[in-house]
Amino acid sequence: MNILEQIHSPAELKYLSETQLEIVATQIRELIIKTVAQNGGHLAPCLGTVELTLALHKVFSCPRDKFVWDVGHQAYAHKILTGRLEKFSTLRQKDGITGFPNRFESEYDAFGVGHASTSISAALGMAVARDLDNEDYNVIAIIGDGALTGGEAFEGLNNAGMSKRKLIVILNDNEMSISQNVGALSEYLSLIRIDEKYKRAKKDIQRILGNIPKIGGSVLKTANYVKDGVKNAIVPGGIFEALGFNYIGALNGHSLTDLINVFEKVKANIDGPVLIHVQTKKGHGYLPAENNPSKFHGIGKFDVLTGLPIASNSIVPTYTAVFSRALIDLAAKNKNITAITAAMPSGTGLQKFADVYPKRFFDVGIAEEHAVTFAGGQACIGKRPFVALYSTFAQRAYDQVIHDICLQKLPVVFCLDRAGLVGEDGPTHHGVFDIAYMRQIPNMVVMAPKDENELRQMVFSAVEYNCPCSIRYPRGNACGVPIKEDTEILPLGKGEILQDNENATVAIIAVGSMVKEAIIASEKLSLENINCSVINARFIKPLDEELILNIAKKVKYVVTIEEGILAGGFGSAILELLNQNKIYKPIIRMGIPDEFIEQGTRNELLKECKLTSEDIIQTIKDFEE
Repeated sequence: MNILEQIHSPAELKYLSETQLEIVATQIRELIIKTVAQNGGHLAPCLGTVELTLALHKVFSCPRDKFVWDVGHQAYAHKILTGRLEKFSTLRQKDGITGFPNRFESEYDAFGVGHASTSISAALGMAVARDLDNEDYNVIAIIGDGALTGGEAFEGLNNAGMSKRKLIVILNDNEMSISQNVGALSEYLSLIRIDEKYKRAKKDIQRILGNIPKIGGSVLKTANYVKDGVKNAIVPGGIFEALGFNYIGALNGHSLTDLINVFEKVKANIDGPVLIHVQTKKGHGYLPAENNPSKFHGIGKFDVLTGLPIASNSIVPTYTAVFSRALIDLAAKNKNITAITAAMPSGTGLQKFADVYPKRFFDVGIAEEHAVTFAGGQACIGKRPFVALYSTFAQRAYDQVIHDICLQKLPVVFCLDRAGLVGEDGPTHHGVFDIAYMRQIPNMVVMAPKDENELRQMVFSAVEYNCPCSIRYPRGNACGVPIKEDTEILPLGKGEILQDNENATVAIIAVGSMVKEAIIASEKLSLENINCSVINARFIKPLDEELILNIAKKVKYVVTIEEGILAGGFGSAILELLNQNKIYKPIIRMGIPDEFIEQGTRNELLKECKLTSEDIIQTIKDFEE
């Protein structure tokens, strides 16, 4: 019998026995594995939180009680149990359910999140609002050990502990082993400390000692010192206790009995902030994911029986792989090259760099702000750091890019992977803002390659410019052009004319991934006697002013194309340039509109944003009419 199919809301879990819940856990795992194998997604983290999710919904009453997931890719089981079972096959598909908690998708998703380290801050905000409204419900932040490496998590912990408000933080420790589990003693102490008799006895002892004439205060103070010393020696949670939390753990995160028992006692007995340390195993229940959790953290389609990815037919390398190879080759020539990432060594391609140059590679955890300032410190002492981040995650370090790098003109190179529309991960992961936020900063050079060969040249060129640089490149396979091993230093701020037509009525000025689409469109338009000149800008900042102005003067109108947000983006830069030079003619800007783009394949989203070659053709033909 498929019990899972009979569950229409999490409230129904309260009537199931633990034996039945174990069966549900198995059925949830089977569904997650099957769906991710077909659609791609985050597998290992979700498999590790199945029992934890069941226990939470068994004890608490969501959506009245608020669950805040961090990072949100732990929440697949939560989605399945909260009315999205029938739609789960649409996970990460266009018009389907998202891969992360989404407030617009379900009332059970208390807070939207696609990145990390936000849960404690958000949960504390909810707890404050609850108390201001004189309400009485639980707010629970579920934070992974990786997310706890982010600075915002500690800011939230500090504020929450100081507030003394009723708040539950569950630390899902699935890899870092933040503290040593001291076994049965730890679990015994944890259960004692949340028992009402223990709390009452503790208060009685404090009251009795405090009332002893003359020496009572000193005895109580000494007793507290001894208590804290013993507790910190045997309980693996001293740092959380110091921040004002009651610490409980470490618990077996795959034992429904232990989890339900502790959650029920916490719900009944603890009024202030409490941190429950739960140890889980990534990929639990699926051997390939257990053996290789990093590979199955975020994965494309794969074969369930073998765990092997379904191979792509393409022999074209990804932009990420091209960047990785270029940086390794550059480091062989320049001993000052270092590489930095924020918990994404595989995703950014830097794991291979780490294998070759382990002493020059630094993974700082989910701490983008620190990564940038850390790079600045290296640059001050003569190193040439490359900071590889996903475009969307680099947004977190905007202040550091301005104050700690660009203001001091430090030669740090920002390599922004997944720039543009990334596909199925959706709006939290689309890297569409970096053109706009990088080009406005003084001293910053902003580049985007048209293909893999140009990316390699930009990696080598960035070191020669001796200033802050940003290189953006898209997710997925490159264009398939030959890569020149001999490096060519690109002249700073110089673009190139790819198609120069004396009879052109329109100049198409494209950047990065859109150059290829512009060339295809121009060639097809020429068959209909619409003549175009095509420019590969290469540099978003500084612009090749001479080239752009000369072309713009010759044509009737200009079309700019970018895989980035239109507001303040590349097209805006061209518009500003022409306006400053009193060239007043129509400018058609093509790019990402002023809205958050939902999930889907990259090709589906490019079409939705009217950024395919066919859309370029239609836009120009409409204007010609």
